[in-house]
Amino acid sequence: MGGTVAPPKDRRAGATDLLRFTTAGSVDDGKSTLIGRLLYETKTVFEDQLEQVEGASRRSGEKEVNLALLTDGLRAEREQKITIDVAYRYFATPRRKFIIADTPGHVQYTRNMVTGASTADLAIILVDARKGVVTQSRRHASLASLLGIRHLVVAVNKMDLVGYREDAYREIVEDFRTFAGKLDLNDLTFVPISALRGDHVVRPSERMPWYQDGSLLEILETVEVDPGTNETDFRLPVQYVIRPNPEFRGYTGTVASGTVRPGDRVVALPAGVETRVRTVETTAGPVESAGAGKAVVVTLEDEVDVSRGEMIAQAEGAPSPATRFRADLCWMGEEPAAPGESYRLLHTTREVQAVLDQVDHRLDPDTLEPKAAERLTLNDIGRVELTTAAPLFCDPYGSNPATGNFVLVDPRTNRTVGAGMIRGSREEEDVATLPVWAASEDEEGHLAWDGWSVSLEEREERNGHRAAVLWLTGLPGSGKTTLGRALERRLFEEGVQSFQLDGDHVRQGLGRDLGFSEQDRRENLRRVGQVARLLFQQGTLVICSFVSPFRKDREAVRSLLPEGRFFEVFVSCGVEECIRRDPKGLYRKALDGEIPGFTGVSAPYEEPEEPELVADTAERTVDEVAEEIVRRLREEGLLPVRGPAAGSC
Repeated sequence: MGGTVAPPKDRRAGATDLLRFTTAGSVDDGKSTLIGRLLYETKTVFEDQLEQVEGASRRSGEKEVNLALLTDGLRAEREQKITIDVAYRYFATPRRKFIIADTPGHVQYTRNMVTGASTADLAIILVDARKGVVTQSRRHASLASLLGIRHLVVAVNKMDLVGYREDAYREIVEDFRTFAGKLDLNDLTFVPISALRGDHVVRPSERMPWYQDGSLLEILETVEVDPGTNETDFRLPVQYVIRPNPEFRGYTGTVASGTVRPGDRVVALPAGVETRVRTVETTAGPVESAGAGKAVVVTLEDEVDVSRGEMIAQAEGAPSPATRFRADLCWMGEEPAAPGESYRLLHTTREVQAVLDQVDHRLDPDTLEPKAAERLTLNDIGRVELTTAAPLFCDPYGSNPATGNFVLVDPRTNRTVGAGMIRGSREEEDVATLPVWAASEDEEGHLAWDGWSVSLEEREERNGHRAAVLWLTGLPGSGKTTLGRALERRLFEEGVQSFQLDGDHVRQGLGRDLGFSEQDRRENLRRVGQVARLLFQQGTLVICSFVSPFRKDREAVRSLLPEGRFFEVFVSCGVEECIRRDPKGLYRKALDGEIPGFTGVSAPYEEPEEPELVADTAERTVDEVAEEIVRRLREEGLLPVRGPAAGSC
């Protein structure tokens, strides 16, 4: 998502500009045939291609040339006569150049439309004149609106199969207008066509004299397209820092929105340091200005620490940081999106861990009404709330699509599973325009992010070690708390700033209001994760000893921290040995039925799939296991090397 749209083109008479548009609709509505017709009529097809298509049409027994074969390039598509991927096509007329994204119609491929529509200026929704407006038609129109496509053309296709009747066309127009009243569109245009026979595709048709508003191509050639990008607010997500010599420091990236000029006041985020632009350079050399879509190298007047994934923005109205925000999410994953699941979130050049906190609702594709939902399944569109491990510097999608979109990636499969549009920060609902260095409260007393006065790096340098969260998980009685205490003492004696959190500590205060249901356990761990995150930010090595039986709860905590700072230790001990130890007598009560839902007896425990360390406490002493954990922490660079190894070659 979120490709950059070029600046406005010259619209003087005779000027040629570019229109990106996408086609969508239900399966078999004729999208590929329509595109094939456009390519054929505008003479964009090579003769040998046309000969191949004519031959294939004859062999399949079709009476007319199947122009859809001009676009269906995959064998699976040709055999099934469907489109299963996004295909980009190009053609031109004397008035305009065009890029088409041909997207699938099958419901299982709705996710592909998000790809095709993400950079489109206009969307064509095809409707079969025989079937009328169906669920896929509404879903695609809803997606187009959510993605910010303001120009929608509804092409009522296959008019030849309904005898070119005006009443059939008018009924579909009325039905679609009623639905589209709920969408955010600049304009909505209807055109009756027959892609197979060419009626009203490129030129008017005598078979429908009751329609006099121009052909589809004429609409495409004359529609006035907004630039589609925020031209006011300068945003430069930093892709790379160039240091060819100690005297030069340049920040490279593609301008996401706005314009940058030498002398502009800008702020480096997240540091919040204000400075001015010294130079702006492109591949052509120094320039006086650069707008959205331009790859640039920017130098600053002052020495500022900015790295990849951070941002340079105009000082006035810079984006506020957000770690908790609401978004509209188009779900593309085979597995449902459920609260507690963690993902990699990609936003501009920044990648952070994120947790899906909750699903607020799902949109009904037929009515656009919000429906209560606990999760999103494949092709669902819904409003969700997320928390990220590090702040994003974003704008609401409606005001700046370039910095208001993101994608979610499943960390286990590395597949993109969600495309999102940020609607607002949950932390700063009423202070969205405040810059990062603004006061910590607005006039109504709502909290706003004020950054950290002392950075994590400074604390780590003073402490002499790196911060991390050491998460000990295992069955009740496996030795997590005992091991955690031994580790805390061992680290304390080495001068390491460490702190242990365990179930007994938390449930006496922080989790005192919670029971032991699955929901309460999850909430307990959510609170623990937030506390551990705050302690981590203070440069502490935090030791957490919790049963935490479900992988997704542990992964949710992992997602709150930077990569490599969550160290999961599976305290391995068989249930028989845990029952034999039974330090609190809990197993006996659970076996007697006095404690329902007890992990290891009547409730499951999901072992870590890839823990950083497996600690066998059944066969080894606490001191031996603690020694191994400390050694691994040194190997990972979290603790300094001690003794003769330090400085050795």
